[in-house]
Amino acid sequence: MHSKVTTLAVLLLLPLFASAQQRAAYTWVDDEGVRHYGDRIPAEYADKHKSVVNEHGVIVGHIEGKKSAEELAAEKVAAELEMQKELQKRADRALLSTYQNVGEIEMHRDRRVELFQAQSRVTELYLRNLDRRLQQLKRETKNFRPYNSDPSAPMVEPKLMREIEETESTIARHQQNLEKYQQDETTIIQRFDGDIYRFKSLKGLTATAAQTLPE
Repeated sequence: MHSKVTTLAVLLLLPLFASAQQRAAYTWVDDEGVRHYGDRIPAEYADKHKSVVNEHGVIVGHIEGKKSAEELAAEKVAAELEMQKELQKRADRALLSTYQNVGEIEMHRDRRVELFQAQSRVTELYLRNLDRRLQQLKRETKNFRPYNSDPSAPMVEPKLMREIEETESTIARHQQNLEKYQQDETTIIQRFDGDIYRFKSLKGLTATAAQTLPE
């Protein structure tokens, strides 16, 4: 019995659905700027923006058209700009919540710079010791062939040559580390200079006023 009632209800509603579908229509604008209405959209406007209207001609929905490559590119640029703005806002909030004045930023900068300078000094000292060791090893090779022209001189020992190669490799590695420390020092100074400039801008400070702030 219940199944028969459900089937009857569906049969009664079918004409209503069909009527609603028949009343469905669209509106679109052609290339001349003229608005059109109809239940079918011409093929040349199928990929363009259109609106759905009811039987009273009232717009009840929108169907986005296919976007051009230029529109997609513009949307991508706009999204990237919005992301950059949001990231800048977050950075500004962090900057203002971390420091009270310019002096604190400069103090933090100087501490970071001192660390890189200390690393550089230790590496430079180590490199000087390595270079002295390398020169000593090379002097030792003068006692052996083929670095000694004396036919009676023994051939250079493989162990000595391996030690020279290892020392040269260590020097090259630490030379790269030294260059990185120096580059990192320059980068950190530039970053903190940017933070100082941004902090002054957010606080509305001039260079003179910022320098006279209490520590």
